[in-house]
Amino acid sequence: MYGTQMDFDWSALDTLRKTYLNGTAGTADYWNSDTLLAAYDATFARRIAWKWQWVFSELHRRGWQPPSSLEILDFGCGTGVAVREALNHWGPTFASGITLKDRSVRALRFAEAALAREHPGVPIRRSSDSPPGMVLVSHVLTELDAIGESHLLNILRTAQSAIIVEPGTSDASRRLIALRDQLRSDFNVIAPCTHRASCGMLTKANERHWCHFHASPPPEIFQDGDWMMFGKVMGIDLRALPLSFLVLDRRPAPPVPRDVVRVTGNPRFYKGYALLPGCTESGVHERRFSRRTDTRLFRDLEKGRVPSLQHWSLDGTEITAVTPVTNPDVTSA
Repeated sequence: MYGTQMDFDWSALDTLRKTYLNGTAGTADYWNSDTLLAAYDATFARRIAWKWQWVFSELHRRGWQPPSSLEILDFGCGTGVAVREALNHWGPTFASGITLKDRSVRALRFAEAALAREHPGVPIRRSSDSPPGMVLVSHVLTELDAIGESHLLNILRTAQSAIIVEPGTSDASRRLIALRDQLRSDFNVIAPCTHRASCGMLTKANERHWCHFHASPPPEIFQDGDWMMFGKVMGIDLRALPLSFLVLDRRPAPPVPRDVVRVTGNPRFYKGYALLPGCTESGVHERRFSRRTDTRLFRDLEKGRVPSLQHWSLDGTEITAVTPVTNPDVTSA
């Protein structure tokens, strides 16, 4: 979209966004025109693509990557942003074939055309008799009713691995946690969890928290007139890219020391200190981190620049030192 003049039906995009926000998107096929699909793909889908890129970076930090030549299922594909980003990240040999699934025939046609254009030569189909090597699910859970969730659960149980990326809302997080709870006996949990025990967010003490993270958009969009117009017309803070995600694999998870902490959600900032919610196998606990402990790191924390995988040194409930985990060699040390 950079450097191009957007000529979209803004009211149609706004109506589409409102169906997501008010929870009615799952009631009917909302892809009523090819122009709406194109407008969505150039705007909202790009923001989702940046979330997927963040997840791929987290998986690299976790020391995980999929095997090559997988049969990929993009469930509820929409414009195909999830599988397109996966191919962009892992390359064409990552997929031996791609199955697209969506209730909208119009969306399927759009996704097929985009995939064929961007990744020619990878077989694309709308159905397959083979169980998927990997299932990709992107911003779908909150549109599913109980029957739809059960159908997705059955598909996931046939797969070797799955990556699910959802909005960073409390509702989406809770639904992902429920899905994880039903699948953790069948799969190893790769991310965001560093363990496969029961989720620490389920305790009464953590009712106000939810498991979510924040991706960053490319900095050049803030010098792009089209993106600035999009943010203004849609009423969206372009800096905000909250997400929840879940990665499952039947293969063993890369090893992680027991003291690695996954920082979840938003730290709560006060004068001179912050409370950080950290997830470990023993549960989710808030710990205090003072500005005076590490002024530069505290400033980075305020700006969301510190990786969410960390080592903490503790004195009671006070964090005395933070070591960000920035590469997979650290997690296997």
